[in-house]
Amino acid sequence: MNTRATAAEVVVVDYGLGNLRSVTRGLERAGAAVELSDDPGDFAGADGIVLPGVGAFSEGMDNAGPFRDALVERAEAGTPLFGICLGMQMLLTTSEEAEREGQGDVEGLDLVPGRNVRFRGDLKVPHMGWNELDAARDHPIVDGVDGDYAYFVHSYYAEPDDAEAVVATTDYGTDFASIVANERGNVFGTQFHPEKSGETGLRILRNFVDICVDGL
Repeated sequence: MNTRATAAEVVVVDYGLGNLRSVTRGLERAGAAVELSDDPGDFAGADGIVLPGVGAFSEGMDNAGPFRDALVERAEAGTPLFGICLGMQMLLTTSEEAEREGQGDVEGLDLVPGRNVRFRGDLKVPHMGWNELDAARDHPIVDGVDGDYAYFVHSYYAEPDDAEAVVATTDYGTDFASIVANERGNVFGTQFHPEKSGETGLRILRNFVDICVDGL
C-alpha cells in the first residue's frame, strides 16, 4: 500500500442493508477515513463511495432510491464507486431475482450494463463459502489477489453485456463474474464479501483505498 499524507475519505452508503460495521472496520484497517452516511449530500466531497448490501435486489433498489441520482452523478464524475455483494448486483441494469419474486422489471443503477441471473441446474444455492478468484484482465482492484480465495454468499451473479466488464471470474459449476467494472474503470464491484475474506479481502480494500487516493 502506498504511503499517504492523509487518509482517503470514503463514504459507506447506509440505505438499511449491508454489513455496515464489518465494511467500515475493514476500510479503516485498509487506511481509509470512513463516514457512514444516509445523506446523498455527503457523496460530493468523498474520495470514494462504497455501496454494501445483503438481501434482495428489489428491496435494495427500493431502499437506495433516494441515493440513485447522487450515486450516478458521482460515478459519471469519476469518483470510485465500489459495490459489495448485493451492492455489486445493483450496479447492473436489472436482475432475474425481481422477476422471480413477482416484482416485475426492477431497474438497477445501470452503471455496468447487464443482468443478474440465478445459478442454474442442480447447483446448491446459495453458493456459500470460500472460492478462488481468477483475474480475467488488468484492473488495480485485483492487484495481488489472482488465485487467492474469497468468501461468497449468493444465489445470483452478474452477466455484463460487455465481456470486458468482467475483471475476475470464479468457478461454481460455471465460470461467473466475481468482480466487474465499467468501461472507465471507476465503478466496480465484488460478488464476494471482502470484509469477510481475511487477508485477500483486506488487500482488495487497500487496493480500493489506493484507487481513491491515486486514481486509475
